[in-house]
Amino acid sequence: MTSDSDDTTRRDTLQLAAAAALGSEAAAAAPNVAGVWKLVGGSMTDPSGKSVGVPYGPRGMGLVSLTSDGRMMAVLIDGRAKLPDGAKREYSSYCGNYTFDGTTLITTVDASSDPARLASQQVRKVRFEGERMILVPPERDEGGVRIHRELTWERISPVSL
Repeated sequence: MTSDSDDTTRRDTLQLAAAAALGSEAAAAAPNVAGVWKLVGGSMTDPSGKSVGVPYGPRGMGLVSLTSDGRMMAVLIDGRAKLPDGAKREYSSYCGNYTFDGTTLITTVDASSDPARLASQQVRKVRFEGERMILVPPERDEGGVRIHRELTWERISPVSL
């Protein structure tokens, strides 16, 4: 025969185990993005889906470091040694605190190469293709055309910088 206190202890233990399991499921639902990622590709398309170039040129270089406690930094550049005459080198860097819910990465920028980004929220849709992470920034106008960009990242370390 069990006492009321034994039943209470057993019930409390089961509730704690159930809560831990639900917490593990919730954590498993959002992929772990912590670590260092390198840029391995990208695409730019117009509204019809036609390719209109590659973000950061044909030799785009980039690193993103995401800490497990919600801090990030990103740097991207057109990595060609010499640009064609008249071309402007694309470059971007920023950092800040981030949140990630499994599909959207939101960074509140506190330092940036572009002063217009300071104190802004940089929102990126996120999807995974195998081991690669695809970041999709909001569409933007380039020469009066809405451009859809995607940047493909490969994790090079599970430990952030």
